[in-house]
Amino acid sequence: MTINKIKNDNELTVLLEGRLDTTTAPELETELRQNMEGIECLILDMEELVYLSSAGLRVILGAQKQMNKQGKLLVRHVNDTIMEVFEVTGFTDILTIEN
Repeated sequence: MTINKIKNDNELTVLLEGRLDTTTAPELETELRQNMEGIECLILDMEELVYLSSAGLRVILGAQKQMNKQGKLLVRHVNDTIMEVFEVTGFTDILTIEN
């Protein structure tokens, strides 16, 4: 998986590309933990994400809980495959998803 970050003042956009699974979820978790200080808006851009496992969902849930304390989390550009995962797991009720 490739993770690119764009930081603009108190906004952080994280562009995810590839597979967010058991192997890559710890990498995303580390990246988020290292870059969350002072962030009021976290954007996860999933336009190039092709697969999302339960390990990836756990990291996203952790990010949502953190952002509930310090701002907001937006999930953008979700394809049909990833949206189906969000719908089946109930994450559509937890996340703010924009397309």
